[in-house]
Amino acid sequence: MVVSRRGASAKAPRTNFESASHSIIVGDCVAEMSKLKPGSVDLVFADPPYNLQLKGDLKRPDESHVDAVNDDWDKFDSFSAYDDFTRAWLLAARAAMKPSATIWVIGSYHNIFRVGAIMQDLGFWLLNDIVWRKTNPMPNFRGRRFTNAHETMIWAARDEKAKGYTFNYEALKAANEDVQARSDWLIPLCTGEERLKGADGKKVHPTQKPEGLLARVLLSSSKPGDLVIDPFNGTGTTGAVAKRLGRSYIGFERDKTYAKAAEARIAAVEPLPEESLAPFMTAREAPRVAFSELIERGMIMPGTKLFDAKKKLGALVRADGAIMFGDKVGSIHRIGAVAQGAQACNGWTFWHVETNKGLKLIDELRAEIRAGMAAE
Repeated sequence: MVVSRRGASAKAPRTNFESASHSIIVGDCVAEMSKLKPGSVDLVFADPPYNLQLKGDLKRPDESHVDAVNDDWDKFDSFSAYDDFTRAWLLAARAAMKPSATIWVIGSYHNIFRVGAIMQDLGFWLLNDIVWRKTNPMPNFRGRRFTNAHETMIWAARDEKAKGYTFNYEALKAANEDVQARSDWLIPLCTGEERLKGADGKKVHPTQKPEGLLARVLLSSSKPGDLVIDPFNGTGTTGAVAKRLGRSYIGFERDKTYAKAAEARIAAVEPLPEESLAPFMTAREAPRVAFSELIERGMIMPGTKLFDAKKKLGALVRADGAIMFGDKVGSIHRIGAVAQGAQACNGWTFWHVETNKGLKLIDELRAEIRAGMAAE
């Protein structure tokens, strides 16, 4: 069965969704996304039909029924029909994206390679593929294939020349014990209380994604206040996480039952405190503070001695903001390098000043000045 998924005409009225912070639009995603203001979206997360091509019921060796995806929305007459559908929704999403926006698309081996090729054909620039490794995958009941223990996500910019897209590298690294975040994510399937169930006790949607997965997506590639859209809203996992993390959200969903469940779910979400969502300020983004400002503000007095962490090396602070080590005079960085016999040195994280509580990094004094700047 193939359902028409045509977009809106060029004359269709544009819809301004910016007044509502969290919305679910019931209707065809291509037609509805075409009504968005062009260049208004910061991030797209898409979980499209996988086109699993299941032939009949899936059963275990004991002939018991497997609750697999066998819904009409996942059925297409041919690969060509699926490709046409994929191009249509990707083009509608791309038109709504800001030049700096990025898009995530998740899929399985059934569809992700076709989707990736089409994205490249349409001009998207692939940034990463992320492997979502499932800690609790569904087993391969017949024992004739490997267990499908992962899905793939494509992360892409709107085009090859895109600049300024959001990637919260430093925050991800800090949360990963100061190690770069990797492209393989170990996250369990959605189970337990997180799984939405109907009055009959059965799951509302067969492919509900875990909130942990969406949280990592949004935290890595968006900022508080950004507009996130999901062309295939389902039970609203993207919307629930977006609201919790202080992002605006628009979801598009054809199925009224899914949309109703998602609306109730998102309405019950409490946003996290603003202070816990404040953007991670990188060293590059932080306001510049010269060492001389510490002297001008009286935080370090001329004639004070600076020391390394073990107090084996010392340098004298001059009134002009330079420091002296023996007969060598220069910046905190140059003299730090000279004192160690090194090629380079970050003086802010090398030199310490002595206080009544022990040694204190001069970088901590710089942080105090920056905090005052932010409060002004």
